[in-house]
Amino acid sequence: MTEAPSVAVLGLGYVGLPLALEFASGGCRVYGIDIDPAKPRLLLEEKRSYLRHIESAKVREVVESGNLQAGTDFSVLSGVNAAIICVPTPLGGSRQPDLSFVLGTAEKMAPYMKKGQLIVLESTTYPGTTREELKPVLERSGLKAGVDFHLAFSPEREDPGNRRFTTRSIPKLIGALTPEGAEKAREIYAYAVEKMVIVSSPEVAEMAKITENTYRAVNIALVNELKVLADRMGIDIWEVIEAASSKPFGYTPFYPGPGLGGHCIPIDPYYLTWRARKFGMPTRFIELAGEVNTSMPEFVVGKTARALNDRRMSVKGSSILLLGMAYKPDIDDYRETPALKVLESLLKLGAEVSYNDPYVPEIPKGTRQTDLTMESVELTEERLRKSDCTVVITNHSCYDYQWIVDHSNLVVDTRNACAGVDGAEEKVVKA
Repeated sequence: MTEAPSVAVLGLGYVGLPLALEFASGGCRVYGIDIDPAKPRLLLEEKRSYLRHIESAKVREVVESGNLQAGTDFSVLSGVNAAIICVPTPLGGSRQPDLSFVLGTAEKMAPYMKKGQLIVLESTTYPGTTREELKPVLERSGLKAGVDFHLAFSPEREDPGNRRFTTRSIPKLIGALTPEGAEKAREIYAYAVEKMVIVSSPEVAEMAKITENTYRAVNIALVNELKVLADRMGIDIWEVIEAASSKPFGYTPFYPGPGLGGHCIPIDPYYLTWRARKFGMPTRFIELAGEVNTSMPEFVVGKTARALNDRRMSVKGSSILLLGMAYKPDIDDYRETPALKVLESLLKLGAEVSYNDPYVPEIPKGTRQTDLTMESVELTEERLRKSDCTVVITNHSCYDYQWIVDHSNLVVDTRNACAGVDGAEEKVVKA
């Protein structure tokens, strides 16, 4: 290809926006498509990012270069070399895969597809999705995959807030229906990423991505279970992990917490267990890990209740302040956050619960089971003093933990954020 390709990115969320920016920075003409008209407006008119970990300066740079356009119109697909699908793949009510966003997007794409295009699915899903589910919908265009257009799966590997590994520097897995499709994908992705790893099929790439997240989910479940056991034995699990980490081989540290959050790790293993049942194989190990991780918010609530009880107080009627609503530090993403489960449980027990998170100013109506909007409260000395208990859910780096401990009556720390803080022995309970 003698000149930079034109690329459409469908879905401008946590995966699609950074990818679109990298393609644009690499000299491609990029068309971002999203069903939410607010996103294109913020990008093009205000030239700013709506994601905390994406700098507005980068958005402004690519918009002013003319390389990035955005809107809601799918007809632009008829003029691009490649279209990349970056839409959500959530779980249904019975923890079954929900491919409605992927397949709905494909239906809207089909009328505008043309010969020679590359279509790539980046949304995390179970092995077989690209070939068995996406391909037939795209072929309603009258074009045949692997003959008239190229089709590949290239899993997103985004880690929002990670300053060491970025969209451009993380190796890109590519699995296509044909060798020609894989080469076309390599040629186009070279404008956005530094290194590509070609595998033999979409199924291998799909399985690799879901294996990565299942690996993390299982190991986090192990250390969470060890945390509960160590707690009963009166042992500090954080000291245990630090001690075990001194071994230079055969051990990789994972860290416990109040539960899993984000769009990937709490969800993706269930895609694999669902798919495994199609092949008559139970995945007891993976499902057990899911049970352990989903139980952790209740462990935090129990530790909070016992900590209050030790001070001759009950949860009912107590004022409890949660610090952090995002699922991990220093980002604004609260999808699947365990903080919401802790909040709901404490409310059901009769506590008066508020939260502070500098990155999550509000929890919109409908997010919580109680269907009420909650807003982040200001973190002040008075707020801490008036709270019977402060619970550290997300260890944002902007929090001054010494100051928090100094002005709190009781701190329940789910992240070991208060380690080494003066006065922690008297006020801090690890959960």
